Amino acid sequence: MEIKAALTGNPNCGKTTLFNALTSSKQRVGNWPGVTVEKKEGTYKNDPSILIQDLPGIYSLSPYSLEEVVARSYLVQEHPDVILDVVDTSNLERNLYLTTQLLELDIPVVVGLNMMDIVEDKIDLKKLVRWLNAPVVEVSALKKQGLESLMKQVKNESAKKEQKPFLFSRSIEDAIGSIQRLLPETKQTRWYALKVLENDSRILEELSLSKTDQQKITKLREAIENEFDDDIESILTAQRYDFIEKLIQDCVKRKRTKHAMSVSDRIDSIVTNRFLALPIFVLIMYGIYTIAMGSTPFSIGTIGTDWANDVLFGETIPGMMGSVIQYFHINPILASLLKDGIVAGVGATLGFVPQILVLFVFLSILEDCGYMARVAFIMDRLFRKFGLSGKSFIPLLVATGCGVPGIMASRTIEQDRDRKLTIMTTGFIPCGAKMPIIGLFAGAIFGNSSLVATSAFVIGIAAVVVSGIMLKKFKAFAGEPAPFVMELPAYHFPSLSNVLHSTWERGFSFIKRAGTLILLSSIVLWFLQSFGFVNVDVKINMYINDEINMYNF
Repeated sequence: MEIKAALTGNPNCGKTTLFNALTSSKQRVGNWPGVTVEKKEGTYKNDPSILIQDLPGIYSLSPYSLEEVVARSYLVQEHPDVILDVVDTSNLERNLYLTTQLLELDIPVVVGLNMMDIVEDKIDLKKLVRWLNAPVVEVSALKKQGLESLMKQVKNESAKKEQKPFLFSRSIEDAIGSIQRLLPETKQTRWYALKVLENDSRILEELSLSKTDQQKITKLREAIENEFDDDIESILTAQRYDFIEKLIQDCVKRKRTKHAMSVSDRIDSIVTNRFLALPIFVLIMYGIYTIAMGSTPFSIGTIGTDWANDVLFGETIPGMMGSVIQYFHINPILASLLKDGIVAGVGATLGFVPQILVLFVFLSILEDCGYMARVAFIMDRLFRKFGLSGKSFIPLLVATGCGVPGIMASRTIEQDRDRKLTIMTTGFIPCGAKMPIIGLFAGAIFGNSSLVATSAFVIGIAAVVVSGIMLKKFKAFAGEPAPFVMELPAYHFPSLSNVLHSTWERGFSFIKRAGTLILLSSIVLWFLQSFGFVNVDVKINMYINDEINMYNF
């Protein structure tokens, strides 16, 4: 019997690393139906009967972003057999907030305490299990420790039908019970009743309660708000954090004082410093671009691209193709299609792959060690001035190498409005394909003017800023960018397997998506260049004669 396990947790808690470690190569990547949010699922490498669904990283089940809507909809509507909640142990208080919500879903929960290898505090697991009423397993996704024990608990818990939830104060629990009796029979769960009490607009719209029932619920809500002298959401949030605070005091023994700085804090005091952050980032990116796309002897990406364009697709493959065409006496029109259409189209895509892959390797290293989260934080203040989020920086950065993967990278931006705005402005970035065209016009029309070439580059960057400001005036993009909330993970050495896996995933996606479009475009251009609509028969005969003379058929 197949077991469906939903893998969930806060962003940057190590969830993706754990998913890769559990599924190895047995995973599939796509999009959730109707949205651009990435969907990953795979089978546990040691037990194919366990299907693991990797949900988007979320902070709570009160959805504000598209990712949170997707994750909540899956948990509530698909109702998996077990929830595997990944908790960043280095930030236990923040991560357990989501855990208290997951325990209310009437789905068995297994808590995986991740990053135990970098935590200095001592955690009493037995006490933690009693507080949460759920099994807790220590793991290190990066070092692949504790994975078998974790999946053993997942298999055991999947057979259970219910789990004790986190409990609120007596008056709130009484209100939840009263609301459950007012709900439709299929929705009489604790979670639905709690969301109705919270005045969750999406749930109220789904349930379509009668006016009488709505009035009863409003009275219950107002009674609680009067009792605690606060709004209902703040009351529930406060009680969750009160519970977490008591749990931490009972289960965790601190090895360092509250105000002592960790290694990550000391590094952040330099790399996120108000004055040093940008210069440090510029130096790092300059080094990466020098290696990936520069013109120095150390530019590995450029050396690979030059070899691919000049040798592989410039001489070797066309030469082999010519020999095959001559040997098999292939029709000249088909021969031209193979050479000038297909081979040229494939070469146009794969020729730049070495540079793209080297760039992806370094970006994966920066992401895996935790630095890229800081970059988004650093750039948010600047980008917010013209309507973009700090998370828009990564797509714009990638677009300087190639616009296609840059636009694809915008999928990591949670807010739909910010994502669309980033996509529409990314195309203005002068990429590696546009720079030769800029140089061509500067040389052919403006007498090799370096000022014109530089101005064209600056205009491209300025177009991003100006278009962002202009698009903010339209209704679809109006308003302030979404509040920037991001968990900054502790620094750690990147995992080679994670870096290679991320690079392969991005590189293959680029080849598959860009390659198919470029190949099709090359074939269409070949046809338009080779044939016209006047005297078609004459042109075809001339074309065949030229090819015959070329190959001495």
